[in-house]
Amino acid sequence: MAIQSFVQRHRNLIVHLAFWCAYFSFFFYQIGFQHSDERNLARLLADAIAHVSVIAIASYMNYFYFLPRFLKHKNSWRYLFEFIIPFFLLHVFLIYLKRQIYIDSGNLNRIKVVYSTSFFIRSFISAMFIVIFVGMLKFVEDWFELEARKKEVENEKLIAELRFLKAQINPHFLFNTLNNLYSLAFSNSPNTTEVIAKLSKMMRYMLYDSNHAKVPLEKEIEYIENYISLEKLRLNHQIPIDFVVKGNTSQVMIVPLVLITFLENAFKHGVSGNDPNSWIKVLLLIDGKICTYTVENSTLIAINGHTKESSGIGLQNLKRRLELSYPDSYELKVENKDNKHRIQLKIDL
Repeated sequence: MAIQSFVQRHRNLIVHLAFWCAYFSFFFYQIGFQHSDERNLARLLADAIAHVSVIAIASYMNYFYFLPRFLKHKNSWRYLFEFIIPFFLLHVFLIYLKRQIYIDSGNLNRIKVVYSTSFFIRSFISAMFIVIFVGMLKFVEDWFELEARKKEVENEKLIAELRFLKAQINPHFLFNTLNNLYSLAFSNSPNTTEVIAKLSKMMRYMLYDSNHAKVPLEKEIEYIENYISLEKLRLNHQIPIDFVVKGNTSQVMIVPLVLITFLENAFKHGVSGNDPNSWIKVLLLIDGKICTYTVENSTLIAINGHTKESSGIGLQNLKRRLELSYPDSYELKVENKDNKHRIQLKIDL
């Protein structure tokens, strides 16, 4: 991991070093092959070092100074004029260095080649290709950096939106639970202390654990169990409420508070202490990485004879959180028939 982190942080530097090492090796082999009559290895090595060094200087003058100026002003003619002149002078200096390297060798043919016009033109053009290639690296690096920044901004935007959605969930829960607590306290219920203790556990989960991107599924289950206990107390245990968990829940992680909304809606719109026929069934099934969460409940009949519909923002927020947290990895089904509401969420964790 340390090596991978180092490579990631210094990726551009490594690419440049690898390129210049490869180019130096290629050029050294090339001049050694072309000038096999030169017996002095030090001269060939000095030639290669001088050649690569001068071209590297020209390349990074272009990389750090001339190209940024061109990208800022978008003036092609000005860029060519400002860059070609110093590049030409650097190349003249390179030819002078090559002359100095070979002048005391007695190899007159080699000196004549270095001073020939054709050699200068070929060398100039080949060096220009190297400079252009290094300049292209800058465009590629800038593109990757821009894409990374775009991705970072998108991630920050998603995180901010998720936090906003979570912030809307918390007041919704508090409003419902405090109403329940008020009813119990108003009636001097002996269960008030138990409710406060369970509420404290739930608040601890919401305030601390839910700040993580994912939490152990077992903590989410404990939160649901506490919520059901509070609702049972509110309803004086008159309504049958079944919560069944099947499968291995250990080592399973899930986005926090993603399961509670369906249950909240079931209690809010599906049961009533005045209706003995009300009921809720909850099944949580874990099969490998697939989590299937099913909530079924009776539907209340309003005064006008129509089924009571959910009208809160909780379900809309949940759908948006699922889209952000499990894109293309969840399936949501909702059914209403025979005075029964059924909602099933399947997530590939």
